[in-house]
Amino acid sequence: MKRRPGPSARLRLTLSYAGFLLLAGALLLAVVWVFLLRYVPDGALMTGLEGGRPGAPLPRFAPNRTDLQRAFAPRAAQALAFLLAFGLLGGWILAGRMLAPLTQITDAARMTADGSLSHRIRMKGRQDEFRELSDAFDAMLERLESHVAEQQRFAANASHELRTPLAISRTLLDVARKDPARDRDELIERLHAVNQRAIDLTDALLLLSRGDRADFTRQDVDLSLLAEEAAETLLPLAEQRRITLDVTGGAARTSGSAELLLRMVTNLVQNAIVHNLPVGGTVTVHTEEHGDASVLRVGNTGRRLPPERVPALTEPFQRGTERVRTDGHAGVGLGLAIVHSVVRAHDGTLGLVARPGGGLLVTVRLPRTP
Repeated sequence: MKRRPGPSARLRLTLSYAGFLLLAGALLLAVVWVFLLRYVPDGALMTGLEGGRPGAPLPRFAPNRTDLQRAFAPRAAQALAFLLAFGLLGGWILAGRMLAPLTQITDAARMTADGSLSHRIRMKGRQDEFRELSDAFDAMLERLESHVAEQQRFAANASHELRTPLAISRTLLDVARKDPARDRDELIERLHAVNQRAIDLTDALLLLSRGDRADFTRQDVDLSLLAEEAAETLLPLAEQRRITLDVTGGAARTSGSAELLLRMVTNLVQNAIVHNLPVGGTVTVHTEEHGDASVLRVGNTGRRLPPERVPALTEPFQRGTERVRTDGHAGVGLGLAIVHSVVRAHDGTLGLVARPGGGLLVTVRLPRTP
């Protein structure tokens, strides 16, 4: 943004310091005049008798108000001139020292604008307004650097994941062109599956982006109703895998987007079903209100997960187990990433704990609606 040039903050502070010092000096001189000089009489003044002996007057000169004013005015002007010069010099030095931390912050901001996110101010000294601003700026840079790195990693992974179905489609088309006698129904079925995966991945990316932006209208939502709806939708998938799906608990009211929260619950239940025991596993969904939070817990049985691998499951394109390709729910590796994004957009927290006997317990805490 272009602005007209103006005086620097250091110059304005210097003039302010000098002006206040000059004003204080003028007030002090005014006090001398009001409470001292104004009570000195004007006109010729003579002393009394020498030694107090009557009849032996000895006239002696005594300064009156006019004489004192003539002597006082030049000295007062000199004092004010000195205060002005001292205020300008001292104010310039003090303003420079006071604004030095601001110069550091400005230099760091310029480096950030040039693309350097790794720079940190780390201002030393005791806590004050400038140190507080510096610490806040460093925290902002740290979060921004982490966010940019996450977005770059996400873009690279998304490009790779989207490239895979496109490359498969091209290969299938090349094979069909070179072999006209190939079964067309089989080719169409495989192309349909590949294209469906690309569509699912694109939809998931758009949903993840929407959750990150948090641009939605809030309304009252009951997580228990969403849990029942998600369980009813995914019940055929659970029955196909012979998995017991159990929904318990009471009302858990919160405020947010019903569509995004339903997708969050559906992703959690679907992941719990897909990443479960081959046959005979269980999935538990529980909702409750605890204090000022509405809680949703989704747990499942399954393979044991290394504890150090659990925190990475919320990153895009991270999977807890091998990808399943035996049904239409192969997944695109964005299930828990979308859940994390939706929870964060609703000012909630997401907790993942690997069960000792195998499987995962996911706990979502959202602000409770009174």
